[in-house]
Amino acid sequence: MNKALGYAKRAFLATGVPFDDEMTERILKHKQERGKLFDTYEEPIHVSNVLKQLDGTYDVILFECITTYLGNLYHYKAEIEKSLNELVDTLSQMKSEVIVVTNEVGWSIVPENKLAREYIQTLGKLNNTLARISQEVYLVVAGIGVRIK
Repeated sequence: MNKALGYAKRAFLATGVPFDDEMTERILKHKQERGKLFDTYEEPIHVSNVLKQLDGTYDVILFECITTYLGNLYHYKAEIEKSLNELVDTLSQMKSEVIVVTNEVGWSIVPENKLAREYIQTLGKLNNTLARISQEVYLVVAGIGVRIK
């Protein structure tokens, strides 16, 4: 988030859905942490539409996060491949700078259920595609950002 603070006009695109008490608390905490530093937009599924609407209106858009967004696509039984292709196309054409947050979930043990394995594989491929079209890529480990591209 520190990099985003160097911009005058900042938007925050949140994908979290308060499915339970824990998620409700996490969302509230994130809102409090952001305060008035960002104009916040919340969209669990149609993030490409929101990105297109915000493009050119803000200097930077912080999109948090791909991991939750993909989970939402699975949860709402959306057309995953179509949605992800649209997202990649949209991001590759943005005029505003976009900072995309995602997680690396493929470093742990292989899950025992098919859906979790599919999710991890889909997220890994999406992360790879996003890294390819991005100008900069950072890996954050223990709160330390390491530039990898």
